[in-house]
Amino acid sequence: MNTKTSYIVIAIITLLSFAIGFYLYPLLPAQIASHWGLSGEVNGYLSKSWGLFLMPFLIVFLSILFFWLPKIDPLKENVKAFQKYYNATIVGIIFFLFYIHLLTLAWNIGYVFDMGKMIVLPLAILWYGLGTALPHIKQNWFMGIRTPWTMANPKVWDETHLWSGKAFRYSAIISLIGLFLPSYLMFWFLIIPIMASAFGSVIYSYLLFKKYGNSK
Repeated sequence: MNTKTSYIVIAIITLLSFAIGFYLYPLLPAQIASHWGLSGEVNGYLSKSWGLFLMPFLIVFLSILFFWLPKIDPLKENVKAFQKYYNATIVGIIFFLFYIHLLTLAWNIGYVFDMGKMIVLPLAILWYGLGTALPHIKQNWFMGIRTPWTMANPKVWDETHLWSGKAFRYSAIISLIGLFLPSYLMFWFLIIPIMASAFGSVIYSYLLFKKYGNSK
């Protein structure tokens, strides 16, 4: 995805998130559900204004941050080499946040569903997308598996990200098992595999560094 297209997509999402909030404002109570426990019960509330507009403002903030960071990265030339994957990852994250925003609003206008089950598939898609992008990411200071060992040696960086990409994609597939489990078990299939992949990536980068040493 090129940068111009990603700007347009995120601008549309942002405008929609604010427009839907303004449209629903008169229809919602003063306090709206904003957080759900492992069993699917509501266990957190926000005022109507915060509940309707916190996520849209978060989308704006993160969009600006994500597109600004490569401009100040000392390795910005490397970012250009995987720009389309960087842009697609940003759009994927923003889409996911927008989806969570829509689910929250749908619940508060009267729709009843299992919130946990509703996020399993989108989150699995996001994990899989990250796993697809990781092998293409080159050394930079803001995206990827940034450990002392990957930053010290480009070979360690590349091999770590190849391994991490597979791990994240497998984690995404495993997380889909949660769709067929009770909510209290679903959480573990959703979180544990991706945490293991992230932690495993750190360990793997260290082992590679022990093998290859510092590039300098």
